[in-house]
Amino acid sequence: MKIRFAFVLSSVAALALAGCAAYSTGPTATAKLEPTRGNTTAGTVTFVQSGDVVKVSGTISGLKPNAEHGFHVHEKGDCSSGDGMSTGGHFNPGGKSHGHHGMGDHHTGDLPSLKADANGVASFSFESRTIRVGSTANDIVGKGLIVHRDPDDYKTQPTGNAGPRLACAVIAAKS
Repeated sequence: MKIRFAFVLSSVAALALAGCAAYSTGPTATAKLEPTRGNTTAGTVTFVQSGDVVKVSGTISGLKPNAEHGFHVHEKGDCSSGDGMSTGGHFNPGGKSHGHHGMGDHHTGDLPSLKADANGVASFSFESRTIRVGSTANDIVGKGLIVHRDPDDYKTQPTGNAGPRLACAVIAAKS
């Protein structure tokens, strides 16, 4: 009986360790979005590298209810201007045209638009194979994160015609 119990216990431990390996993650980064001048949009976004995928999740409030809002990683981690313009253009180390995240060519910083609920809150979770946390030319650590007033049309170059910047953050590595 003792041998059988020890076997079962060691089997359970091995399965638990295998399960942990399947869910192992790499570097993590966060962005604490603060409103730009005259706006109320704020929230927190987390980026977790897991193999060649970055899992992006967060909650952002102070958005126009029942509306879409452009959402992009920008080239500079600088929110000092008050209007978000100090972050520069979309993060685009590959020199590609603006487009829809996950569909054909697009800027590295082109993310899916946010969809606010009736209370002006967008809670989201998606995966990206374009951005990276902590390595390669597509590393977003130290870059800006912007929420725009309008939806991204995914066509207008180079911005997507997403309008003014409602919130700004610097993406920081989480230790």
